[in-house]
Amino acid sequence: MAGIYLHIPFCKRRCIYCNFYSTTGSNLTEDYVSALILELKLRRMEITEKINTIYLGGGTPSQLTAQQINKLITEIYSCFEVDQQAEITIEANPDDISEEWLDGIANSGVNRISLGIQTFNEKELTFLKRRHTGKQAINAVKTCQKHGFKNMSIDLIYGLPHQDLQDWQNNIDIALDLNIQHLSAYALIYEENTLLWRMKQKREVSEANDEYSLEMFETLIKKLTASGFEHYEISNFALPGFYSRHNSSYWQDIPYLGCGASAHSYDGNNRKYNKPNLSLYLEGINTWHQYGTPNVSFFETEHLSKCEKYNDRIITSLRTCWGLNLKKLEKDFGKDFLNYCLQMATPHFKNKTLQIIPNQTDHSQSILKLTQKGIFLSDGIMSDLLYIDEQI
Repeated sequence: MAGIYLHIPFCKRRCIYCNFYSTTGSNLTEDYVSALILELKLRRMEITEKINTIYLGGGTPSQLTAQQINKLITEIYSCFEVDQQAEITIEANPDDISEEWLDGIANSGVNRISLGIQTFNEKELTFLKRRHTGKQAINAVKTCQKHGFKNMSIDLIYGLPHQDLQDWQNNIDIALDLNIQHLSAYALIYEENTLLWRMKQKREVSEANDEYSLEMFETLIKKLTASGFEHYEISNFALPGFYSRHNSSYWQDIPYLGCGASAHSYDGNNRKYNKPNLSLYLEGINTWHQYGTPNVSFFETEHLSKCEKYNDRIITSLRTCWGLNLKKLEKDFGKDFLNYCLQMATPHFKNKTLQIIPNQTDHSQSILKLTQKGIFLSDGIMSDLLYIDEQI
């Protein structure tokens, strides 16, 4: 089964750390929704499988009205065969949550909400230039639950300047007290072309010590797993049965269609992505609709080489609790790639950061996985296993 991702780029204001494509041009939301509907129609033949997941990400999708969201989801059902049990997720900001909006999106079929909380701490929220308060974040989760949403996810960020371990533990405790089903947690990254990056360049802030960030990550793992959450991907935790099915498809090499400015698509062999430019996107979609031929100025297509697909498999598989299926790796890429992978993994076996275990559902197959120790060194381990050139 496949998934559909819709990128909603509108934000009231940009957070200091965010490098996702977004715009504050909210006067264009209706034009954008119309263009998304056209793109879904124009690309309906790119996905012939049944749709298992729909995900509205951003930006801030909760900047759309419930009526606009209903239009988009209705169009997806019109253009594609959607599974009756499809997971339909929308990202939202706490201060956008209202009872009327929740009623509207529930009637549209949305059954999972991912709230961008980041922190419940007032000083940290001010530093990040978030629009909500800690109290608003708590009330937003409770209001969603009151309206029948039983699959709630929240995002948190750790490793902020001046954030101490107690602050971080308090954030985790508040999240757990809210009886959520899923939590994503990310270390603060100083991405180029963000306000946070410029603040660092001016020495107004400094990055948290790596060892301190790792201690926060370790605390997160211990507290969540002790509360029954499963650590199913490096940055993601869920109660049993509540893994993000949409994001899991990215990590399991399942095709997906991405629509909207800056959205990416994958068909198993090629990546296609729309350029991160709202006016270019609107013009490109309308021209395609008018003349019947896509204007390549607003999107690009990349055919993946065998080496690139191997590297993608390494990165996505090792991030997850499912690990890398070695038999499937050999089947898809050949014995040379398998041997290369195992050769590069050898030092990590000795360091006890990688392990080979039997596949739980088929003991004739072996799985390459990070150990608990390896999770904390995952970036370096995955980098070592990548193939740089085309010699194989």
